[in-house]
Formats: sequence, C-alpha cells, structure tokens
Amino acid sequence: MPRRESAPVGAPCWIDLFTSDPDKTCAFYGEVFGWTWESGGEEYGGYITFSKDGVPVAGAMRNDGSSGAPDGWSIYLASNDAQASVDAAAAHGGQVDLPPMPILDVGTMAFVIDPGQGRIGIWQPGTHKGFGVHAEPGTPTWFELHTAAYDASVAFYRDVFGWDTHTVGDSPEFRYTTLGEGDDGLAGIMDAASFLPKGSPAVWHVYFGTDDADKTLATIVDLGGAVVQAAEDTPYGRLATATDPTGAVFRLVQG
Repeated sequence: MPRRESAPVGAPCWIDLFTSDPDKTCAFYGEVFGWTWESGGEEYGGYITFSKDGVPVAGAMRNDGSSGAPDGWSIYLASNDAQASVDAAAAHGGQVDLPPMPILDVGTMAFVIDPGQGRIGIWQPGTHKGFGVHAEPGTPTWFELHTAAYDASVAFYRDVFGWDTHTVGDSPEFRYTTLGEGDDGLAGIMDAASFLPKGSPAVWHVYFGTDDADKTLATIVDLGGAVVQAAEDTPYGRLATATDPTGAVFRLVQG
C-alpha cells in the first residue's frame, strides 16, 4: 500500500468512531477490514487506534450515552492552525461545536457545524499525522457530504478550509462538487435536498474500499451488522451502505 506521511491542508486526514461497545466494534472491523487495534490507555481516555498492515487508518472512543449522540463515524479535515480554522468557520456562516482542544503532543482537535448543520472535525497534527494509507481495500477511500444547503456548503468549505472546488454535475438531478479534480479528488459535496428529510442536518459519510462489495456485505451481516443499501454499480464504482453492530453507518466502494 502507498503510504501517506501527511494530508494536504483542508483534506480529510482522520476518521474515528463513537461506539457504545468498543469490544464488539474492534472485533467487527477486525473481521470486515482486517484491522488490528490498540488502546491508548487512561492517559488518552481509552482511545483506540485501528491499523491496517501496521499503518494507522482510524480511531474509536467509547460512547457512554451521556452526550445523547448516537454511535457514528466522524471525519476530520487537516489544518495548520485549528484556532484559525474555527475562527474562519464562525466568520463564514458556521458554528463552533468544540473549541480547539490540545491532546498532549498528539495534536489539536476541534469541531464546527457548517451552514447545512453538518458536523465536521478539524485536526491540527502534532505527532499524529492522520491515516497513513487510503484509497485501498480496508482503508478510508472517499468522504462525502450530503446537504440541503449545497451552495452555502460549497462556499463554506472553499472559504474556510481552502478547498480547490470542481463542479462534477450541475443539473437538477445531480449537483456535485469535489475537493480536487478527477483521480486527484479527495472528497465531495452532494446536493441532497431532494432526498434528505426536511429539516434534517447535513451528514458526512465515509466510504471504505473493498475488493468485493457483495462479499463484504455478507460478512457484515454474519457479524451482526446490517445492509442499508445493497451493492449497485455506478459510474463511480460498486457502492453499498451498511451499519456495524451498534448502528454506526458507513459505506463501501469497490473499484
């Protein structure tokens, strides 16, 4: 697998899972994607780091229910200055969900809410640079925002995180913008106004690579997960949506 030492500024650089059952979660993703895992211990609040062939690819933390938030994946965008990114988000129609919080020498994290009410993380790396491999089977491969506030969201990610935006589709049936272009694309924003329930917040989705989406879905079901959307062929690969055993949603992309 090609290694990545660091992510470009503004690009997705890390993902982690809020889970009510860390033990079950570790066993599940270990079987589905071949991940190994290690806990940081009490010093890091029991934070778990997943690796693929020895390379960090994701994290997980316990959801004890006190926040009221459901289990789910979060995506972080790389920043050279978390405070500046938070300030820019507030100045461009966003809201501050979590002010910058240093985590020892590992890095600084923050969360903001975009104009469509989508929650996105910010990561200013210290010793932890983010996932070291991507766009391979068993690793994070694509990141996509579904939002009813499409125009405002495209402007927000361009102005706050410096996205080099490219329009892929601009018809009533399909409006889509990417960070980067073509094979160099790193994330996307989809106009979801036609299918998001009215008043629903925007949602970021993480796609994991697979050699065989149908086989992976079968494994997911065998291990207590569920199929939300069966695999189907698209111009962008064979795509599917599933949940893990505690209900966290993720997507698959083959090809």
